[in-house]
Amino acid sequence: MTRTMQLAALALAALLATGPAGALDLTKKRQNLPDLVLGTEEGNDFVVENKEIELESGKAYRLRIVAKGRQEYKFYATEFFRNIWFNQIVIQHLEIHGSGPPDHFEFDDPGEIAIEFVAIRPGEYPWSVHGLESKGMTGKFIVK
Repeated sequence: MTRTMQLAALALAALLATGPAGALDLTKKRQNLPDLVLGTEEGNDFVVENKEIELESGKAYRLRIVAKGRQEYKFYATEFFRNIWFNQIVIQHLEIHGSGPPDHFEFDDPGEIAIEFVAIRPGEYPWSVHGLESKGMTGKFIVK
């Protein structure tokens, strides 16, 4: 084997050895976003905290969607969910892993759902709470 072939083989081996590990490291270096909070414990069911959330494509994040009000909240962010890579969805310390995006999250009672993901495609992605849009329960994710 020539010296050039040896160097090429070493470079390929190094690339293969670090490729998957690099992808795993990305999710470990995730940034915690401010919680997206629906309603309040004091009874204002239609207040939203952090209606707009900015992100950068190619970066890993953790977002907690927290229902504090007493309404049934059906949280839709369909286009956003289709344009991120989900690492996991966490509900009460139980992890959900899968290959495709969810349709929506539904809160029948107060609680939280955390998502860990990598933002993939830049754009502005609206979200809403189905049936409560006229009460101001809308916002957007802005991926730069």
